[in-house]
Amino acid sequence: MASSSGNQYHETINPEPEYAVYLLSLGCAKNLVDAECMSRIITDGGYHIVNSPEMADILVINTCGFIEDAKKEAIEAILRLAELKQPQGQAQFLVVTGCLSQRYAREIRTELPEVDVVLGTAEYSRIASVIKDLRHIRPKPENDAGMPPPGSLEHLNVDRQPSTTGRYAYVKIAEGCSNCCTYCAIPGIRGPYRSRPMEDIINEARRLSAAGWDEIILIAQDSTRYGIDLYQKPMLAQLLPAICSLDPVRMVRILYVYADMLDDSLIQIMAKEPKIAHYLDLPIQHADDGMLRRMNRRDSQADLRRKIVCLRRAMPDLILRTTVMVGFPGETEAEFAALKAFLEEIRFERLGCFIFSPEEGTPAFSLHPRIRKSVASARQKAILDMQRKISCEANRRRIGQVIPVALESVDERGIFYIGRSYGEAPEVDPVIYVAGTAEHLSVGQTCPVRLIDAGDYDMTGVTEL
Repeated sequence: MASSSGNQYHETINPEPEYAVYLLSLGCAKNLVDAECMSRIITDGGYHIVNSPEMADILVINTCGFIEDAKKEAIEAILRLAELKQPQGQAQFLVVTGCLSQRYAREIRTELPEVDVVLGTAEYSRIASVIKDLRHIRPKPENDAGMPPPGSLEHLNVDRQPSTTGRYAYVKIAEGCSNCCTYCAIPGIRGPYRSRPMEDIINEARRLSAAGWDEIILIAQDSTRYGIDLYQKPMLAQLLPAICSLDPVRMVRILYVYADMLDDSLIQIMAKEPKIAHYLDLPIQHADDGMLRRMNRRDSQADLRRKIVCLRRAMPDLILRTTVMVGFPGETEAEFAALKAFLEEIRFERLGCFIFSPEEGTPAFSLHPRIRKSVASARQKAILDMQRKISCEANRRRIGQVIPVALESVDERGIFYIGRSYGEAPEVDPVIYVAGTAEHLSVGQTCPVRLIDAGDYDMTGVTEL
């Protein structure tokens, strides 16, 4: 199996495999967890997972449908894999799951006849039974008439095998979102916020860390709201120490947090617990108060500034990442200038900047005036050009530090090992290039590294072994 980032899933061979299944996962890390769970459900059902679509009898695509670019990628992947169906290739059936299926089930069924079955985000646990049904139905089966609302978290409790190339594993602590930002389609796709029971999360972290995945990455659309629906209060501050108490766990990383729920108790736990990475992804989206209100965000610029000051005071070595959006309907030059000034003042170590994408079914879809694409692109470039300098300065301040680095691969020339420290989340952040020989280093090892050079994004270090 494969993911859009190129990671390969594990291959599980059953005695006398009946059907070969290829599973492609697109989109975010939360989607990846769902795909990993489906992979285990498929193999538990007696089917054979293969890493090449040309070898598969059944093709499964776990799609993303969050923004326009993700929808295009998903449709292109569907059409590409559909070409491998009989009579051209070996594959007999094509199954589409995930966010695009949940959001556009009817359109997929009517406009993509190559697709045999459409499963939404509540139906991951059905994947093996669907494959079983497909094997006994000729001709092509009819799709279900309707799509159930997103809800079930049942599939998350399987004993999955992470597909990540390093020693990190994502653990989804909640599903859905109830923040209802005006631009965001997630509540409509994934449903309202639902927390997993704490014991399920701890048990999963225990299994994964005992099997060698010693960096546990807690992930949700808004991790700071974990527990509110189940326990009537935020429980992330109680969950973190429980996971840190597991001996095999080396590091716990939190994705994603919202400033309005970052209270003093949570900040102090992060500061005092040595296993918690001093790293946060805090997606602020904007910094002008009028824009934040139109986006239905609960923060003001003053709130954000105050919370970031508290975080950095408690953790001077904190690495902060954020995401901002430009080109939201009605964004004036003055509002964009307020965002730019705030980012220059706060100086996030990591930053992503995206252009507003109008999504059907969201309040912002009908908002006006729309910002011209050329204006939004120019604003995005201005933010990223400024951030390049800020990131380089932040990296250079780290030169001379000795930090643990997990080595995850070797560069194409075979000269450097490629790794991450507490300050780099997988997939989205830069990497650290580590000079060393095979005599002292190996992929999968965590070793002390002295940082000796820094560019705009990546850093270079030497081992202290």
